[in-house]
Amino acid sequence: MEFAPEIFAFLIAVAFVAGTIDAMAGGGGLLTIPALMAAGVPPVSALATNKLQSTIGTGSAFLTFWRAGHVDLRRFAWPAAGAFAGSVLGATAVQYVGSDFLAAFVPILLIAMGLYFLLAPPMSSVDRHARAGPLGLTLIVAALGFYDGFFGPGTGSFLTLTLVALGGLGLVRAIGNTKFLNLATNIAGLLAMIVGGHVLWLLGLSMAAANVAGNQLGARLAIRFGGRGVRPLLVVMSFALTAKLLADPANPLWDLF
Repeated sequence: MEFAPEIFAFLIAVAFVAGTIDAMAGGGGLLTIPALMAAGVPPVSALATNKLQSTIGTGSAFLTFWRAGHVDLRRFAWPAAGAFAGSVLGATAVQYVGSDFLAAFVPILLIAMGLYFLLAPPMSSVDRHARAGPLGLTLIVAALGFYDGFFGPGTGSFLTLTLVALGGLGLVRAIGNTKFLNLATNIAGLLAMIVGGHVLWLLGLSMAAANVAGNQLGARLAIRFGGRGVRPLLVVMSFALTAKLLADPANPLWDLF
């Protein structure tokens, strides 16, 4: 696909903002996926291209948290394996769903995710006793991996919430280990999308460069200040981009009414 220069620049800017937010609190896909679809990218290609830029950006954030000592590779090796397997299944399944269904379904999911970010309570910054054992945590993370492979936005926040509520981690450590798990889901989903031939490489790599810069900024801000203060911005931008999708009278969702 070819894009006008202003559209290309807009997508690069969205990738940078999404990377910053994703590193701090998760949910960057709430911005990039509707932006890609609003630019005319077909739903599956939007998911695939988002997965490319998100994988590279998440990898850079993971390295920053790991070097700062906030990632426990040994403890979360099995959950990461479960996340990988679940994401492969999800990314494979979504390629067999009709594009009209996805075009109608994505805005509904985006609104649901935006409401979650708006209404979810703040998470603790203090380590606590874990409520789930390794097997239970692995199964939950595998299910979230399937969701990430199938759709994606909000996965980072769901993982962080799981590690805080069930894994007993404080917020910064939970965000750091989320990057490890999210990197596993992103790599798995990306591989499945590459096999399916849905990735827009030039756009995806360009957005990835901006996403890396954003993730580096967000990771450092998260380590210093925690993941607070970004939810209102994320919700406003997500709803604005979703409204852009729904403003198109050709959106298949309107055929249901």
